[in-house]
Amino acid sequence: MSAFPSIPAPSSFRGLIGVAREDITPPVGIYARSWGAAKHDVAEGIHRPLTLTCLTFQVDANEPPLVLIAADLGWWRSRQDEWAIRGPVLEALKLHESRLMFCLSHTHAGPGIQRDNADRPGGHLIAPYQEEVRDAAVRAARRAIEGPQPATLTWRYGRCDLATNRDLPDPNGKRVIVGFNPAIPADDTLLVGRVTADSGRIIATIANYACHPTTLAWDNRLISPDYAGAMRDIVETRTSAPCAFLQGASGELAPAEQYTGDSSVAERHGRRLGFAALSTLEAMEQPGATLTYEGVVESGAPLAVWRQTSAPVSTALTAERALVTLPLKPMPSIGEIEAQWAACDDPVLKERLWRKRFVRKVVGVGTATEMPLWVWRLGDALLFGQPNEAYSRFQLELRCTFHPRHVAVMNLVNGSAGYLSPAELYDTDIYQVWQSPYERGGLERLIDEAKRYGGQI
Repeated sequence: MSAFPSIPAPSSFRGLIGVAREDITPPVGIYARSWGAAKHDVAEGIHRPLTLTCLTFQVDANEPPLVLIAADLGWWRSRQDEWAIRGPVLEALKLHESRLMFCLSHTHAGPGIQRDNADRPGGHLIAPYQEEVRDAAVRAARRAIEGPQPATLTWRYGRCDLATNRDLPDPNGKRVIVGFNPAIPADDTLLVGRVTADSGRIIATIANYACHPTTLAWDNRLISPDYAGAMRDIVETRTSAPCAFLQGASGELAPAEQYTGDSSVAERHGRRLGFAALSTLEAMEQPGATLTYEGVVESGAPLAVWRQTSAPVSTALTAERALVTLPLKPMPSIGEIEAQWAACDDPVLKERLWRKRFVRKVVGVGTATEMPLWVWRLGDALLFGQPNEAYSRFQLELRCTFHPRHVAVMNLVNGSAGYLSPAELYDTDIYQVWQSPYERGGLERLIDEAKRYGGQI
């Protein structure tokens, strides 16, 4: 056996892993206005069901689990609405707040989940739907915790070019508009996790990918998970196991072809991502294995032989919840925003003002706000979750810092507020900056804190 070193072993975790799935499709007729340009307020049908997938991780059945929930929902816009779901899950499971990440896929074709919209058409269905999602999350978490299996979670990076840069200089002006910019390359990294039971059967997969689910837009009248639905269908048909989709740091990333009412476009996008995930799964080593150089076989050429050999699998399991101080821009009060909204007749501007009101309620008053950051260690891998819409620089820098460990990065975890854009964009007329409540430098501060906590965990 040669002393030539093996390549870095895949990040992996060995422990008790539970999996459960719930249907969270809302009723037709619920308030579902996600776009200022929309001409309708309520959902008129279902494209694909919405799902909630829960994975739990433990080293010992007597210890509290880490609970990862992935749900086909868009955004909260209210701390109270978000806590009405997450709080009961924590209470039911007797969990510390650091041990639960409730991740939204960020579909823009989902139902309204803000009780402040109760007076809108279909708004009377929001409160009972929230209760259904809450109960589904508790049921899924309990089932996962009650039926875990000894299993190994293995990670591998793949690629998918579905995501493109969406910061496009306006050909007719000085602003930057939100749409495909072919001149700027996009982060195309896909991180796939595979959960394999000791029997060798795959019991779950995870797809962490950064791309706004904005395929279906103002002309769409159907409830839909957007591309994530078809992606899961492709993967689950092949593996016969639930696939959890985790939205990455996609602040400036979206499909090139988007803003349509044609659900077949979302299906195509999902198949692209699904086949990329399957390709990544096929490339994975067996659980607890890595490729190791074994020597030379002399043939017509001297042939270097690499074989899969056993590698240590970590049982490390740690969770941290940190608070990151983010300075705020000067902003009008909620009362001032509501007065502007009441005096406005333009439906697009009214929608922007209503969203600004939600953002103001989330960040509160003052010159700064405390935003949470979740950092988990699952074996050799790191998972970072936070509630804002960070640009992809967040995940790119964390992957570089913690290489060769695999790193999952998620937006819209345990809440939602605003965009976190690179500091240099604050000199630009761009939506992600003027929508955001945060002052210049917020993204950079979040990255620094994530690196610090990731290096300690």
